[in-house]
Amino acid sequence: MLAKGGLAVSGLPLDHPMLKPLPVPGGYFQLVDYSAISDLPDHEFVKWLTIEKGVTAIPLSPFYENPPAGQRLVRLCFAKNEATMDAAIERLRLL
Repeated sequence: MLAKGGLAVSGLPLDHPMLKPLPVPGGYFQLVDYSAISDLPDHEFVKWLTIEKGVTAIPLSPFYENPPAGQRLVRLCFAKNEATMDAAIERLRLL
């Protein structure tokens, strides 16, 4: 399922009209722009995503001393087992 060291994750809705992926050189994380879904700050959006949709993302704001105003990006982690990834992908498809 996971193409380790690369962007591709089979089945991930990277063409999702509401989650816009940003190019990443590799690894186990994918940055996505969620601005088409919500105007919430990243820390509030990830809380909503976890509680309401059952998918946890990582906010980027803690990585900045002064986060860029209006930035609507979160990180999705792919360092999970296949069953967990399949469930998360299905839930993301429903956004």
